[in-house]
Order: sequence, then C-alpha cells, then structure tokens
Amino acid sequence: MGSTVFDSALFRDMFGTVEMRAIFGDEALVGYYIEAEVALARAQARMGVIPKEAAIAIEAASKGIKLDFDKLKQETDIVGYPILPLVHQLAAAAGEAGRYVHWGATTQDIMDTANVLQVRAALAIVERDLRELRDILAAMAKRHRDTPMAGRTHLQQALPITFGYKAAVWLSSVDRHIERVAQVKPRVLVGEFAGAAGTLASVGERGLEMQQLFCEELGLGQPAITWHVARDGLAEAVTLLGLITGTLGKIATDVMLMSATEFGEVSEPFVHGRGASSTMPQKRNPISSELMLAAAKAVRQHVATMLDAMIHDFERATGPWHLEWASLPESFLLAGASLANAKFMLAGLVVHEKRMLDNLGLTRGLIVAEAVMMAAAPKLGRQHAHDVVYAACREAIEGDGNLADILGAVPEIVEALGGVEAIRRHCDPANYLGLSGKMVDRAIAAGG
Repeated sequence: MGSTVFDSALFRDMFGTVEMRAIFGDEALVGYYIEAEVALARAQARMGVIPKEAAIAIEAASKGIKLDFDKLKQETDIVGYPILPLVHQLAAAAGEAGRYVHWGATTQDIMDTANVLQVRAALAIVERDLRELRDILAAMAKRHRDTPMAGRTHLQQALPITFGYKAAVWLSSVDRHIERVAQVKPRVLVGEFAGAAGTLASVGERGLEMQQLFCEELGLGQPAITWHVARDGLAEAVTLLGLITGTLGKIATDVMLMSATEFGEVSEPFVHGRGASSTMPQKRNPISSELMLAAAKAVRQHVATMLDAMIHDFERATGPWHLEWASLPESFLLAGASLANAKFMLAGLVVHEKRMLDNLGLTRGLIVAEAVMMAAAPKLGRQHAHDVVYAACREAIEGDGNLADILGAVPEIVEALGGVEAIRRHCDPANYLGLSGKMVDRAIAAGG
C-alpha cells in the first residue's frame, strides 16, 4: 500500500495522472538513466573514443537487460545514488563492451540529463493540456460573451460584467502560460555531461565535441558551460508549474464561490455520487475545484524548495540537489492532476444564467450607481453628481428602496439625464457592461 497521496491506491489519481506517473515512476527514471548512458556510448563511438562495436553492444544490452531492482535499491541505499549500481548491471549485461559504459561521466551527468528528459516529456503533456484548456475557455467566453452577471470586488457587488469576460480573463492567463512553456524549453532542455568537477578533464581536448554529440543523440541543447551547480533551469520549470497551478487555483476559487448556495451561478459537471456527502443527501461539493486549489498550494511550496535548492556549494553540492528529487516529480504530478481536473470541470461547467441575472438585481440598481453618476456628471459636474447619487444610494440602502425610483424623484438628476425613462435605462445593469464584449473578442483572437 502507498504511504503518500502520490502512490496511494486511494488518492493517487486525485494528485497525479497515469501519464505523469509513467514519466516519473522508478522504471521510467531508470529507463532515462539507461538512455543517457547509451547516448553517451553512441556519441563516443562516433568520435572513435570507444569501439563502435562496444556502443552497439551496450545499446543491445540496454534493450534486453533484466534489471534486478531489489539489488539496485539495496546498493543505492549504500552508495547514496543509483547510477553506480545501475552501471554495474548494465556493464555486466554488455559483456566485454561493459568496460566502456559510463566512460568519462560522473553520476550527476546521468541523473541531471535523465531529469531533463523527464521534464521534456512532462512539459509536452502540460503544453497539450494547456492548449486543450484554452479551447474550452475560448468556447466558454464566446458562448457567454454577452451573459450579464455581477462583477465583485472585496466580495461585494461592484459593477456588471459578463460571464464571458470572466472566462476570457482566465483564458488570457492560459495563453501566457502556453507562451512561457515555449520560452522555457531552450533554457531547460539542455543536456549535462561534464565530468567530476564540470571541466571535462576526464575526456581530454575533444570533450566539448563529445558533449555536443551526447546532447545531439538525445535531442537536447548543449550548454555553454556546465550547469550542475547552476540549478536555475530546473527551478524555472517548477516555478512555471507554480504559475500554471496558481492560475488554476484562481479559477477554482471563482468557481467554488460562484457554486455556493447563496450565489448559485455555476455548478460543476454532474457525475452520480461525485461530491456527495456521507450525511447530507442534497450536497454536491465542487471536488474538482477543491483539488485544483490544493494543487496550487502544494506546488507553491515546491517552488520555494526549488529556489532553496539552487544554493549549491562550490562545484558539487552537499545536499541541496537532493531536494529536487522530491520536488520535481511531485510538482509535475500535481500540475498534471490540476490540469486534468480543470479540463473536466470547465468542459462540463453548468452556467445558471437566470441566477446570474437575479443576483444582478439584488441591490435594486445600486450596482450601476456609477453609471448614473457618470451620465449626470457632464451637466452637474463629477463631484456634485457623485454627492447626489451617493445620497440616493444611502436612501435606497436604509429604506430598502429601488435606486431608479429614488433618483426619479430628484429633479436635477431627471433633468441632467433627460427624463425618468433615461434614469431607468442607466439603472439597467445590462446597459453598463463597458467593453466586456470587445475584450472577450480580443482575448479569443489573441491566442487563436
């Protein structure tokens, strides 16, 4: 049985996905280690540093090897790292060619490169999910471009907006994250082969050529200089996940609040039994949003850990590197789960347009007090218009009245706006949506 939410049979699909676990599981990680070792042998054979036959034999051994994971685990506990125990098994499987396995490399070369290969595979999933999420949000924004609802600041009704505008704001963040994924790849998807202190001393004058061919074999960029104690690349990758899950956490928070009984403006997709209470039959809890918010908070902590892990001492760290072993995979698992939850929840989100309209009427016109003030300002002056409308708002609040009716009894407002009917028009929230629609159109087109 699992001991954490990431390997628990009960919770693992809430805090990770099958795809992400396939990338960061033990078998996959060891597979990436072997891929790096084979790529190194191929690169060295291309240069004539090791016999071509040796590289062929090493690659053949990598495909047919039956790893003893129990032995690998035991020796890893002793050594502190898995590469030397793995090299023993791979070298034995390669026979005579085994002498050339791991030629000139150091443990961190292989482990760092394997992590980069993991990040590459994981970023492909993140990028795909972001693009699918973009399509969902763009469709939502377009469909509800002109659906009026209350905009809220400090949890109070502020001014009317449209639900499409809200969805387009969410969409704009997703578009920026898609850009960020593309921008981060050249900085992060870089191989590591530099030897014990990073100087390539073990492979001689042609070391940079060997490094180039090694990276080429793996489809990775070649670094300008060794990065094994300059960890900003991997820290940036996790920080990006922090930004992505932060956006999803914001969306989740909006949806959870709008799902509250007192708001009742949206509901998560109905799946029989999902979000049910063990004691209250009426409950339909926003589970997907809750998991998205939890992921945002957890990844945020991993961002801090990865920033801390950047502080390496001299040319080989005494411990900060190990922090990445926990934070890197967990961050991608959490981000993958959050994106999966976001796609499911938003694709099936139930929007209660009538309830949005009803909520707009809760203040009996107070939500558009600014509209009346700005319309009267050219005749009365801004400050005087503010004072008159402010007094009318106080009367409406204290007397539980309708703002349009109260303003209709104020001669200077009637005169300034051109009649009682004009007052009622200005007090209709649907007539004070600003440029919501045009902004929605721009947001949809921006990433199209």
